[in-house]
Formats: sequence, C-alpha cells, structure tokens
Amino acid sequence: MADELVNLTIDGVPVSVPKGTLVIEAAKQAGVLVPHYCYHPGLPVAGLCRMCLVDIEKAPKLQIACATQVAEGMVVRTQSPQAKSGRMGVLELLLINHPLDCPICDQAGECELQDFTFQEGRPATRYSPDYAKRFNPVEDFGPDVLYVPNRCILCTRCVRFMEDVAKEPVLNVSERGDRAYIGIHSEGRLDHPWAGNVVDLCPVGSLLSKDFLHKARAWELDKAASICTGCSQGCNVTLDTRENVVVRVRPRSNLEVNRYFICDHGRTNYRWMNRGDRIEAPLVRRGGGELHATDWDEAFDLVTSRLRGAGGKAVALVSPKASTEALYFVRELFRGLEWSGAFQVIMGEEAPLAGVPNLALRAERAPNGRGAELLGYSRDYAAAVAAAETASVVLVLDEPDIAVRTAGALIYAGTVFPERARDAHAVLPIANVAEEEGTFVNRDGRVQRYFQAKSAPGMTRPAWWVFSELVATLDGAHDGRVGTAAEAFDRLAASVEAFHGLSYAQLGFAGAPAPTAAAVPA
Repeated sequence: MADELVNLTIDGVPVSVPKGTLVIEAAKQAGVLVPHYCYHPGLPVAGLCRMCLVDIEKAPKLQIACATQVAEGMVVRTQSPQAKSGRMGVLELLLINHPLDCPICDQAGECELQDFTFQEGRPATRYSPDYAKRFNPVEDFGPDVLYVPNRCILCTRCVRFMEDVAKEPVLNVSERGDRAYIGIHSEGRLDHPWAGNVVDLCPVGSLLSKDFLHKARAWELDKAASICTGCSQGCNVTLDTRENVVVRVRPRSNLEVNRYFICDHGRTNYRWMNRGDRIEAPLVRRGGGELHATDWDEAFDLVTSRLRGAGGKAVALVSPKASTEALYFVRELFRGLEWSGAFQVIMGEEAPLAGVPNLALRAERAPNGRGAELLGYSRDYAAAVAAAETASVVLVLDEPDIAVRTAGALIYAGTVFPERARDAHAVLPIANVAEEEGTFVNRDGRVQRYFQAKSAPGMTRPAWWVFSELVATLDGAHDGRVGTAAEAFDRLAASVEAFHGLSYAQLGFAGAPAPTAAAVPA
C-alpha cells in the first residue's frame, strides 16, 4: 500500500515515513540534513557524488542515503566516526582541483561546498602546495548561463535537468577521470525557455547567471516570498533585493504549482519593479486646470465627491496584475451604481516544461486573471472601453496603454503616469507587487500570498489600501477602516463566496485552493 508506514531510527530519533522513502528524505523528518551534492528531490537519483554516506546498522559498509530506501527497524547513524570519516574523504577528493576563488565567486555565502567543507572537512589539506590544480577557461553556454569548469564538482544536476526534466539533452559529461567536465553539444545552446534552472540547481559557483553576475554578495541580500507575475501559472518565487532594488528572482518550491522550477521569462521579468519614473504623490485637477500634487485627504475627497454625484453607469478597467484585495475594493467602491468591470489579457507564447505535468509558461500573461473573474470582472475589455464613453465615472487601474474616452470623470490609479492619463480628474499612486502584500489566484484556482520585498517610493500606497480608504470615506465609516493586507483579505473572504473560509494564516507560504474556484481548462 502507498500509505504503508515504515518505522526506523535516525540518530536516535524514531521516525515513521511512507514505504519507499529514501533515507536522505527520512532524515529530514528527524531534523537531520545529510550532506549531499548530486541529489535533488526534483531530479532522478544519480548516486554519484558519494557525499551522503551514512552508517546503517547491519550493513557491511557505508551506504549512500540518496539511493537507499528505508526498511522496517532500520537504524541509521549519520554522525558515527565511520560516516564522518567517509564524508571527509569525499570532500578531500572534491577539493583537489577546486580553486580558492571564493572572494570573487557569485555563489559565496550560498555555496554548499563551503557549507559542508566547514561542517565535514579537514582542518588542513594533505596535498602539497606545489600540486598543480586543473585549469580550464570559462565557457559561454547560452543567453544567460556561464560555465566555470574549474569550480565544477560533476554532480550532473544540470545534465539530468536538461535530459529528464527539460527533455532537451544538450549537456553531458565529457572526457573521463580527472579530465572530466560538463560539455555542451557542438551545435547546441542552453537557450531552452527553462534553462536558467541549471544555475539554481548548481550546488557550487560553476554555473552562473550573466544577469546576476557580480551584482551582490549573498549576505547583502534581503529575501521575500512572492508570486511570479509573468503568466497565469502562479509560480512561487523569492525576490532578492539589495538597497531597495530587486536584483534577482529565484524559484521557491511549491509541489502543487511549480515544484522547484521557474521559466526564464519569469526569472528575468523584474526590471519594471525598479522603474524610476514613478508617480510619488496624488494628483488632482482643480477647477478644470492642470493636475497638481496634493495629499491623500484631498484626493479622496475629490474622488468620493465625483462618485456621490455620479448617475448612470460606472466602468472599471483593471489590470490582471492587481491584487485580489485591490480588485475587491474597486468593486465595493461602485456598490450601488450600475457598474461593469473588465481586464485586459496580454497573450504570448506558451512554453511547457516537458518533464513536469501541468507546468508551463502560460500564453496568458495574467497572474490574477482568475481572481478577477471570481470577483465578477469580464475578459471583454473592448466592450468595457466602449461602455466607458458614456459612463459617468471611469476608473482605470494600472493599464499604461489605456486609450479611454469618456464624457464622465476619469480616475487613474497606477504605478507610472502614461501620457493618456493626463486627462484624468485624479491620479492615485499605487505600489507594485514588490512593494506590497496581497494575493493572486492562479489559473487552477489556487489562492497564493505574496509578501513585501522593498519599500514604495514617496506617498505611494498599496492599491488595496487606497480603494479601501475610498470606500470608507464614501460610506463615512471611519471606524471600519482596513489597516493591513490580512484585514483586507478577511473582508474579501467574508463577502465573496469563492473565498469563504480562507485567511492569510491558512494560505501560509504555499497557498490553498479557492473553495468554489473551478480550474481553467488546459
């Protein structure tokens, strides 16, 4: 039976895991990280680096934890003298040719070779200082990948990813013995849409991203859990920032969405988060003249006065990159009016990751299109733009390429100021996804949180706060204001059936399916 449990002991800690579990994974249940290089849970087992040697009772010799399945009553010792001596010997061999270039290596501070050498290695080398280390020149593998063969420990993670996951076997192990290195097909390039994952998989500084090269040291980075905005897949990512600038996007594991990988489009789609041409203060039009900078109170008063005097139709043209919370409060802002809302979806090429079911760069570049639909927004953007011409109030939420004509009041909320928004009666500056907390709903109906990675410029505020304040001002409900993104989501979950029962605490870092959100057909 798949659910049959096996009982064993690891370093004195009793553990129960499903039958067929590898010892290296069972050890994690006991709070033990067995050192390893070639093993990765998202790749086929190779068992070739031998770094995960452990002492198993009644076994005639040391065993590798990455290729040994648990057995009933098994007793594993990861810290016995024999196991530690075995791992120390493996490290000594791995370091024979490894250069001492940690001070200039991008992997320094995140390097598993550094970590395990500190944990498992010898205090000094037994090799003569006259021993000549192997040297090979740096190679250009593709649009964003450099290969530094001198640092390579031949774990073959990159080879297995391209062969078994990407299904494009352009990498191999060339030569034999101490001459071996990672080779690339003579007519091949590492230009697969998911090729950037080899950089994340490399446990040392052998495969490097050209985009991140020499940008920052690991200890200078602040990290925040986020959601990729590149398409509707909703891949989990980590945003690395240095001095309030996003400098790198890396995959964050989520077995229900993207496992351990992200596509190169999502990996490089971050520079807009650092744009300098931002709106930093609310702008209002006084007496039919020019737009003038003001404070939030005057901006809220002007917008709500327009809404109170509005009759007839109201139209909301929103972005599928806006948070679910912001889209909810936009809808609430028009409560009591005859309103319609729509979002525009930009389409692109689809790029599946062949070895992982239901994982692809989706054609729809809409991270929250499903969330907008659950809140009643339509995909018929052209019809909404046409309806805006006769509407009394039109609200545009972050659509830089808007082409809206209306006889009524135009309210624009966005991160940057497009030329066509200069006709707006009020301009409200909002934070981008890296500067706020919120949720997206991916194409499969999974509600996922993203966290703030950097501060917003000037007087910019999260969109959910801006629209919740407008709702409170319009209703005169000063005691019912929303102070945090969690409170905004609670308000949403209480009133929209598709989100009933959910909360930020329940979503955590992995998200949860919306109770009544059907998945979009593949």
